[in-house]
This record gives sequence, structure tokens and C-alpha cells, in this order.
Amino acid sequence: MMREGQAHTVYRADYQAPAWWIDTVDLTFDLDPAKTRVLNKMRVRRNPDVPAQPLHLNGDELNLARVMVNGAASSFKMDGSDLVLENLPEGSDPVDLEIFTTCMPEKNTKLMGLYTSSGSFFTQCEAEGFRRITYFLDRPDVMAMYTVTLRANKAQFPVLLSNGNLVEQGDLQGPGNEGRHFAKWVDPHKKPCYLFALVAGNLVAREQKIKSRAGNEHLLQVFVRPGDLEKTEHAMNSLMASIAWDEARFGLSLDLDRFMIVATGDFNMGAMENKGLNIFNTKYVLASQATATDADYANIESVVGHEYFHNWTGDRVTCRDWFQLSLKEGLTVFRDQEFSMDMAGSASARAVKRIDDVRVLRTVQFPEDAGPMAHPVRPDSYLEINNFYTVTIYEKGSEVVRMQSTLVGREGFAKGMKLYFERHDGQAVTCDDFAQAIADANPDSPLAQHLPQFKRWYSQSGTPRVAAQGVYDAEAQTYTLTLTQSCPATPGQPGKEPFVIPVTLGLLADDGRSLPLTIRPSQALSSIAHSATNHTVVLTEASHTIVFDGVEQAPAPSLLRNFSAPVVLQIEESDDALLHLLAHDEDAFNRWEAGQRLGLRFALQAIAARSTAGADAPALQANLLPASFVQAMRDVLRDPQLDAAFKDLAVTLPSEAYITEQLDPVDPQTVHAVREAMRQQLATELAADWAWAYDECSNTGAYVPDAVSAGKRALAGHALLMLCVAARASGDQVWPGKTLQRYKDAGNMTDRYNALSALVVSGSPLADAAIQSFHQLFKNDELVLDKWFALQAGAPDINGSALPAVRALMKQPDFNIKNPNRARSVIFSYCNGNPGGFHRADGAGYAFWADQVIALDAINPQVAARLARSLDRWKKLAEPYRQAAGDAIAKVAAKPKLSNDVREVITRAMAD
Repeated sequence: MMREGQAHTVYRADYQAPAWWIDTVDLTFDLDPAKTRVLNKMRVRRNPDVPAQPLHLNGDELNLARVMVNGAASSFKMDGSDLVLENLPEGSDPVDLEIFTTCMPEKNTKLMGLYTSSGSFFTQCEAEGFRRITYFLDRPDVMAMYTVTLRANKAQFPVLLSNGNLVEQGDLQGPGNEGRHFAKWVDPHKKPCYLFALVAGNLVAREQKIKSRAGNEHLLQVFVRPGDLEKTEHAMNSLMASIAWDEARFGLSLDLDRFMIVATGDFNMGAMENKGLNIFNTKYVLASQATATDADYANIESVVGHEYFHNWTGDRVTCRDWFQLSLKEGLTVFRDQEFSMDMAGSASARAVKRIDDVRVLRTVQFPEDAGPMAHPVRPDSYLEINNFYTVTIYEKGSEVVRMQSTLVGREGFAKGMKLYFERHDGQAVTCDDFAQAIADANPDSPLAQHLPQFKRWYSQSGTPRVAAQGVYDAEAQTYTLTLTQSCPATPGQPGKEPFVIPVTLGLLADDGRSLPLTIRPSQALSSIAHSATNHTVVLTEASHTIVFDGVEQAPAPSLLRNFSAPVVLQIEESDDALLHLLAHDEDAFNRWEAGQRLGLRFALQAIAARSTAGADAPALQANLLPASFVQAMRDVLRDPQLDAAFKDLAVTLPSEAYITEQLDPVDPQTVHAVREAMRQQLATELAADWAWAYDECSNTGAYVPDAVSAGKRALAGHALLMLCVAARASGDQVWPGKTLQRYKDAGNMTDRYNALSALVVSGSPLADAAIQSFHQLFKNDELVLDKWFALQAGAPDINGSALPAVRALMKQPDFNIKNPNRARSVIFSYCNGNPGGFHRADGAGYAFWADQVIALDAINPQVAARLARSLDRWKKLAEPYRQAAGDAIAKVAAKPKLSNDVREVITRAMAD
């Protein structure tokens, strides 16, 4: 049963406290894949602050057997799929409810609520999955104490887990209970129902006992399927590191006797922070050097950290309503980013992590801010909450928290966090409550001075633009910098008020030195001095001018260092000025950014030239990049002072997605052709340098997934790719042959996969044999097979080959569209990760997208809605792509039974 008939828009302004509270919940599950019985005993009471009204309990796809009130059968009525109790006792006395329902976990392909995967039971309750388990007040501001009893066949489900502490377990007695057992769990902390979890199945665990700084002992457990235990060491190490980091950085200790992680291969998201019982996608738990890449290892560390940090920022203090989702997600993303940077160690490795995070923001979140699904960090309305687990809520939300940290300083932010928990531990609160705590703990900070204005970051959507213009007065030795901010209109928000924007900056001399900064005391703009040469100025007005005194020569401005605010910087800079920053800037982020700005500039110039020429445009010239840029890339590669990981990023051209976002309209095939030509030029003209880089970095010794050796492997893989690309033009098969041998000899998955990718992406004829070999080696490892599928779905579109190859992949026996990981590895990799193959002039790629959105919507609406987002920006497309994309969207919209998830995305995409 779809819920499209119940669709209605929810508005933040309509929030009302619940009319009823739930104090205790006692759940008993008789677990059976075909028919699970759930006995729900609740103690409820009226909220004295809200006018008396019936108790309205949410439900979805439940079979109701009975309802009892204070031990007696009760009348009830149904409102759609929800249960309404109108005749409950008056007054303030608690009321005991008993509700008995059944559900069918093995038929739950939505993977929300209680479902089965590979013969085991799992739950996913955020955001509104608990109503698929039992009737309940399914909202985050209703927090209760939970007792859970699980009963099941012992041989089939020997492990029975739920939140909190295990207080009793044993075999069940009596007729009908032969071969059955039970486990009883009590959670000592109040929680909303979205943090409920249960797991039952044939699982094994890696266990580790630790002692906190406070001297308390805790049991850590990572549960996986038998046979996967040897792949859990890194996840366990990441969990221990997370616990230690949170104690050291924020004074937050583990508050449970045990902490459990469970991995499943069927999961809509990356992981879920259920209190004390985190459920993870296997992708973010399982790793060995033979099956996982360096990126996998890094992602596991990050996601394990993220979910553990939720134990405080999300579990102990949670959201009042789902509009406040970034309260927990933006804050916890910031925390996991800081954790990963601290784990990376060196300043250079920290910069690489920052660059990686900003690349995601600019290639995914900025387009979201400019498209039909644009919404504030704290949305004002939604039709389906699952659609708002977005990069705006997470990544932009993290940047909003990062700006608060910048405005109060590292120590000030820690003070603010301490006050936040002192005020709100055990409560469901708002984004305003968080920002207020950070400001109140730092009353003299720019954040406190401008707090009402700063909170526009929560309420206004869109990506602000900051235009900068500098003037040097040689006689007065002053440098005058004018900053002007604006923000484009977004759906429902035609006009924007000025934001509070921290702009971290420095000034460079001709010889590359960082000049000392002296801002006039009379300047009204707030300023934070990080060092003599690195300041943050706080832009609060539509336009403001800052004057620097004592500037001995005309400087090169280095603005928005470390990407101090999620904005688009607009500044006129010559090629020489950018090359100067690329060579000398003390801020690693801005060194990288200078190269990106240059690469983007040359790409846009080539695209504009082809657009002007129109149908008479000749084939792309061989050299789109000037010699100065090619030499700068050579200098980066050869620089002995730079880490390999930074080099790998610095010599990578801007992505097609990022280039596309600068254009309107956009011809995706022209963008693809221009970037490929630029890459071909770099590959060919720097062939000797790529070979040198490969020789320097190809041997990293015994495998360790640390930042230094991972960076070397990344640069070696990049070099192999570029050498194979160069070989494609020359016809020389020496480097493809060496790459194939590298694939065969590899002692870890990173080197093996990098070599395989180089062969596939370059279009080498040696790729087919390697692809077949890879499948034979790893056909029994689901996560590695996902890589195999994804690599082929993203392969170059040679003579229109990409789409037929994807269709063939979907006919493979290993393909299963019901598994989110496998669907993402093929369908998403093609639609989102293969622009050259997806944006076909005949519209076949878009037609394929429409068919898959419809097919997935019948199985798993959350996954379908994510795929539907692939054509958010279709109105930017030039013809004939725009018409074909519009037809595909109309085909999906015409489907009579769409889920709310997909309907909302499609409706917003079609809106004017």
C-alpha cells in the first residue's frame, strides 16, 4: 500500500507540541519473517499545556489485532492508516495502552521499519519507519524509556539485539516454544522512536573492552555475517579512535555499558545512529587490503565516527521536529570532518580532507541550492521528509557550524558545546537553541554580536556570491578591499537579506612572501587575527570596504582561505596572479583553488568558442591549455615539498559537473569533449612527468591505510591513468601493458582497482580481459562486485556503447535492483557519474532514467527519489537535451501511483 493518498505538505510554522506524552514503552516481538507479532504496551499521559484532544497514533502497512486501555478492550477508529483513540480517560493520570499488531518483514522492500536481509532481521526507523512496526506518536519530540523483549527461533536467529543493556536472556519454556529463546533489553536513556533498533540473526562479533578517561569499562562489539569477521578490524579501530577523540576534544564520554555496530548488505543509507545499536551498510564496516580501497578505509573511519558522535549530538540531544534535522546532522558532519582531519595528522593531510569536503559541497550542494529542490538548512515545509536528507542539510549545515566555530574560535566552540549539553541534555530542541548556546558561551564574539543576522544561514536558501575588488595605493602604502555580497533568488525566496560571512584572507608579495596584515582600528567590520599574515574579516553588510595599512607593495589577495564560508567568490584575477597563488600561497586550500580557477577558466573559454562557432565548429584543437598552465602542473608534480595526496588533487582538472554549473544553457557533450581534450593534453605533454611520479609513488611497502601512503597510491593511480590516456592518442601499448601487469601483481585493492580503472577509463583494448579477471577473482564478494559494476557503468561512451553496456549489466545474474548498493553501482553510476554516456542527443539515456525511477519506486521509494534527482537541473540543458529530458520527466509524472518521495521531486522539477 503506497501512501500517496495521504500526501500533504507539512509546514514548520504549524508546529505544535504533542497533545500526549509517552513515558514508557514495553515492546515484545515474536520474530517471524512472514508474520512478526508486535505487542506494544505504552504508558501515556495528556500534555497539560495542550488543549485536550484524542490520541492520534501513526501507522503504515500494519495489521491491527487488538487495542486495550487500562486492561480492557477499547473502541477506536482509523484515519487513513493511522489509529485514533477518542474515549481515553480524562485528567492527568497515566493511561496504559496495549496494542497488538503484525507485519510482514520479508515483503518489506522499502527497507523502512522492520525488514529482513540475508535471513536476518533489521530495522530502520529514521525518519518515519517506526510507524511501520507499531502504532505510535512517530515524531522526534516524543521521548520515552524503552524495554524490549525479542523472541525467536534459536537456531535461525541466535543473536537478539536491541538498544541499551542486556538484562535477561534464555530459552523459552512451554508448549509451542521448543527451540525458541529470548533476550530482554533496557535502554537507560529516554529516546525518540526514530532511534529504536532491533537486530536478530546468525551473526558473529569482534569484541573489545575499553576503559574511558573516567575509569569506566565498556564493551564494544561489531556484528557481521559469519565469514566477514576478519574485515572488521578497521571499523573497530575507528570506533575506539572516535570514542577517544570525543573525550579529548569535547569531554564527551560513552554513556552506555556497551556499544554495538551491526552491518547489513541491504540498507538505504550509509548507517544509522540508533542509541547504542548502530546499524550500518556493509560498505562502511567491512575492509581488508585485498577487498577495500584507501577511499573505503577513509569512509569507514568517517562514517563510524559520524554515527558514534551522534550518541551525543543527535541522541542525547535530539531534534524537536524534522525541520531541525541539521541540528544533529550538520553538527555531526562538522564533528566527523574535524575527527578525520585530526586523524590525518599533518597540516597537508588536513588540507586534503578539507579540499575533498569542499569538492562535494561545490559539485553537489551548490547545484542543489541553484535548482528546484533548493531549501534552507532549516526547511520551511516538506511533503516527504525522506527527500530532505540532503547535502544542504548535511554538508551546508556543517559549513554553518564551521562558521560558528570560526567566529568564536576553537576553544570558544568547545565552551559553547559544553553549555549546549548543560542546557539541553535529554531534550528535543531547535537549531536556534544550538546557535544561542554557542553565542552565549562567547558573549564578546562576532557570532554573539550578529546572532540574529547569522541565523539567516538557517532560514535563507541559495549560495551567496561575494564579489571582491582591491585597489593598491603605492604612495599611501594601503590596500583597499571592497567586499560585496548578494544571493540569487530561489524557489519561494525571491529576495535575500545580507548574511554574516567570515572571509579568511592573506596578502602575498611578488616573491611569494605573506605580507603582515594591519587593519585600521576605525574599520567597523569585525576582524579576527589568526596570525600576523592570516585574518578573518566578518562581512555583515551588503557591501563593505576594508583598508590595510603598511602594505609595502601591490599584493596578490588570497581570499576565502580554507573555504571559510560556503559562498561563490567572484574576483577578477589574471592568469599570472592565479599562477602566483598556485606556486606560493601559504594556504593549501587556496593553492589548490588557484589551479581549479585556471582550469575552469580555460574550459569555459573553449566551450564559449565552440558555442560561438555553432554548427560550423571545427574539431577541438589539440592545445586548449596554455603552456604556462601545463608548466605549473609540471611544477606541482615535481615539487619535493608537497605531499603526494595534495599533488593528486592539484593536478586534477575541474569536474564536468562543476564546469556545467557555470553554464546556462549547457551542452553536456561539449563540456565532456572539452574536458577530455584538456585531460588528453595534460596526459601527453606531461608524459615524462607522469612516469616520474609513478616511479616515485608506486612502491609504498606493506599496506597501511594511513594518509601518507594512501596519498602516494592515489598519485600513482592518477599517473597510470594519464599514461594510459596518452597511450590512447599515440597508439603506444607500453604503458597499458605495464598497467595490466600492475593490476595482476597488486598486493592491495587500491593498486589493483586503480590499474583496472586506468585501463577502462582510457579505453584500452586490454581492459576487457582485466574486467573478466576481476569478476572471476571477486565474484563472491558483494562489495567488490559493486565496484566492478560501477566501473563499467561509468566507462567511456565509445560510439554510443555506454547505455547498451549498462543494460547488459542489469541482465547479469549478480545484478539485483532490490539491493540499494547494487542499484546505485549500476543505475546511479550511469545517470550521475557518466555524463558523456547519459546525456545522449537521442534522449535514450533520459528514457532509461525514467524507466528505472518508475521501477525503483514500486520497490523502494527512497532510492527511487534519489535517482529522480539526477535531472533536477534539466532546464539548464540546451536543445535537443532539454526537450528529451522534459519528456522523460513527464513520463514519470504521468505514472498514476507514484510515492510521495518521487512525486515531490518530480513536481518541483517541473515547476516554473
